[in-house]
Amino acid sequence: MQDGTRLAAVDLGSNSFRLEIGHVEHDQFYRTEYLKETVRQGSGLDDERNLTPDAMQRGWDCLARFGERLAGFDSTAVCAVATQTLREARNRDEFLHRASEALGFPIDVISGREEARLIYQGVAHSLPPSDERRLVVDIGGRSTELILGKGWKPKLMESYRVGSIAWSARYFGDSQFTRHAFQMAEIAAKAVLDEALNAYRRDTWDVAYGSAGTVGAIGDILVAAGWPASSVDREGLDWLQDKLISAKSADRVRLAGLKDDRRSIIGGGLSVLRAVFDLLQIDRMHLATGGLRHGVLLNLMGNTPDQTDVRERSVQRLESKFGTDAVHGLRVANVALQLFAQLQPTLKSANSKDERLARKLGWAAQLHEIGSRISHSDYHKHGAYILDNSDALGFSLPELHRLSLLVLGHRGKLRKLDVDFEDAEFMAQLLALRLAVILCHARRDPDLDGLQLACSASKDKTFAITCRDAWDQSYPQSAHLLREEVLAWQKTPWSVLLTGC
Repeated sequence: MQDGTRLAAVDLGSNSFRLEIGHVEHDQFYRTEYLKETVRQGSGLDDERNLTPDAMQRGWDCLARFGERLAGFDSTAVCAVATQTLREARNRDEFLHRASEALGFPIDVISGREEARLIYQGVAHSLPPSDERRLVVDIGGRSTELILGKGWKPKLMESYRVGSIAWSARYFGDSQFTRHAFQMAEIAAKAVLDEALNAYRRDTWDVAYGSAGTVGAIGDILVAAGWPASSVDREGLDWLQDKLISAKSADRVRLAGLKDDRRSIIGGGLSVLRAVFDLLQIDRMHLATGGLRHGVLLNLMGNTPDQTDVRERSVQRLESKFGTDAVHGLRVANVALQLFAQLQPTLKSANSKDERLARKLGWAAQLHEIGSRISHSDYHKHGAYILDNSDALGFSLPELHRLSLLVLGHRGKLRKLDVDFEDAEFMAQLLALRLAVILCHARRDPDLDGLQLACSASKDKTFAITCRDAWDQSYPQSAHLLREEVLAWQKTPWSVLLTGC
């Protein structure tokens, strides 16, 4: 990446929103500005898992301030990610629409495993090169990520629904600290984390690292009280719990190093960390300076394994897991991309965006049959469900949902799709995929010579398909399927004109 390039990462955490800005020099990122606001959206979910109006407004206000600071940044130089609270929120789309407008950039809700992957990348690049086997722990407001890795490569990643905000609300909701409350909170945390016992057992790692959030907050308190810097141990956790119990309530806690934004959630965070120590037999956890937003910045810089490669490996894993015909998937992808390339000049999008649209279309084509092992007749519906509920590394949840819509819509009636039919780019992707599936129906490479595809999206929402003379006589079944496709689009705001068949 060119020296002097400005980059920014936005982390919409359950407790705080963070913005980190810097520039690249000699392939290194140098921070020039860091903003953090305690938004505490994680405590703004109601009983039906909807964000309350107040919680949404706090988020919008914060992002508007961040957006003012990011004015003038290139769209490819800013990445914003949201984590567990927005993974859970049923009304997240309502929040994200205004949030993206306020920030001025799109916001990706990432899966728990993708969050874990980025956390590990951020931590690993903050540490000196080593062959040690690393356990990385990140306790956030509503989730805890556990990662095993070596060097820069994560090997095992998982996210668990237990965190400082959630546990504070559930077990210390009255802000009262008692030994019984801590015992109950730890037992409950261990119940959630219990499945990590076998995967993250003590003989699978050499050194444990804690990333940001709760671990950093507890480390600050212990250092201020005279404990050794750069790590947290069991004795320190016992000492802190005794101090909180002695204070009896969060309001009465007087500890140097305890920031005000952590006061009300320190009980929940401590109980989760103690549970992690006990379950995974950790004696000492080292404090790491890297974390989620640093992993995001590394992705922007290209200093991690290429993001496209990560996604391609995820696609290949899904193909293998669900036993799809990979050769046919690539065949359909190649045809879809050839057709989509004919439409791109009329979409009037930037070249980099064209490339992203093409990549996603190719992945959808490769995965269009992943539901076939479940049901032959409704495999497109099952395939869409699989993608909507998969943790595919490298993909954000909205990206997976868009892929699922393409898979759902690659055959059958179009009115079943809950999509914005004004989105010309998605419609172009969808038509290219549907046509590719039709043309490859015999599961062999089709004859595309003389087949032309055009779009007049800005005028009358019309796609035009032109075949060479006598093509329909050579391929009568394909010609029949194309005529059926014209009828399918009649019940949408778009129309398809077929010439030569």
